Amino acid sequence: MGHDHHHHPANTTTGRLMITMVLNFIIAAAEVVGGIISGSLSLISDALHNFSDGISVIISYIAIKLKRRDNSYRHTFGLKRAEILAAVINSSVLIIISVFLFYEAIERFAQPEVIAADVMMMVAGIGLVANVIGTLLLKRDAADSMNIKSSYLHLLSDAVSSVAVIIGGMAIYFWEIYWLDPLLTILIGVYIIRESFIILGDAIHILMEGAPPDLSIDDIQKEVEKIEEVLNIHHVHLWMVGENDIHIEAHIKIKDMMISESDELRGKIERIMKSEFSINHITLQFESDKCADTKLIHNKK
Repeated sequence: MGHDHHHHPANTTTGRLMITMVLNFIIAAAEVVGGIISGSLSLISDALHNFSDGISVIISYIAIKLKRRDNSYRHTFGLKRAEILAAVINSSVLIIISVFLFYEAIERFAQPEVIAADVMMMVAGIGLVANVIGTLLLKRDAADSMNIKSSYLHLLSDAVSSVAVIIGGMAIYFWEIYWLDPLLTILIGVYIIRESFIILGDAIHILMEGAPPDLSIDDIQKEVEKIEEVLNIHHVHLWMVGENDIHIEAHIKIKDMMISESDELRGKIERIMKSEFSINHITLQFESDKCADTKLIHNKK
């Protein structure tokens, strides 16, 4: 049996998360006040998203701290899935907020309100600057972490919504098109819900111990069975503990050989799985004629 226990160090910057959190809470407070003064629902929706951004950053920060904890007897894989759980929470919160704002926007269509467009544009402009700074701070780490990506998405969606609010404010200021405010609220919400569902789906797939979507068990089988000493590979389990933490366990039927030779063979198979498929935790069980069921995927009855 072979085990590979290589673990990637956390590459996120918690300092950047803290700066982003402070920015979002300040802007959220400013936009709530500005939304109440101007009467703009889209500005208040932007404020709520900014507030949820701040909360999402706190959740992301806690998740990173938990992920860095060492393995224990109670949590033998550590707490790597804390980041995935954080992505689920953040995405779900965004969906709930968007649905609430849909309801408010529909009411605004029925009863339009006069809006102070100049205040609306000024406050949204301040929010846009803060959100752009936040997205730039988190962009690098978002590529490697679903957790950070969910916070990054919060900020990016807020930057987009701030631009929409500014454009809407200009239309209201020059042409008094007050129904544009709730329309923008709905359009912003649709965009955010779509992006949130993508992250939510990916996170749930990992929590359900799904296989990496870009890896094929058939391809792994073909590569391993190219080795002369290997008769077949079966009972394969491939799953993700975290985003970049891929595990595999498998039974491998081999030709009869000495233990020292089988150890060399195991090393060869592990190198293939690491280099060709980026699998970083490998458990192999060698067999001769022991296992009658040689299906690639073992179906439990």
